[in-house]
Amino acid sequence: MPDLTQLDKTADLNQLSTIELAQALMERLTISPNDWHRLKSNRKARACEQAAAALVFLLKEQPEEALPRLHQATGWLDRSISAPPCPTHGHR
Repeated sequence: MPDLTQLDKTADLNQLSTIELAQALMERLTISPNDWHRLKSNRKARACEQAAAALVFLLKEQPEEALPRLHQATGWLDRSISAPPCPTHGHR
């Protein structure tokens, strides 16, 4: 039997729209600037980040925005892309 805390969480989730749930997932999976150096080459983290963003665009009926993000997610998983250089290095 699930505890009340789990039931409360399920009830809370049922209050959110599908897009809100996808946006929450995207926010959770987005790599923050503070974590960028640590996770920039983490293929799972990068693929999850891109796939979650693609899902949000799909749910918003913007497939033209979703497709490049799905390609990026695939590229991380199949190792056809690598981490870009740090955007702040080399700039003064």
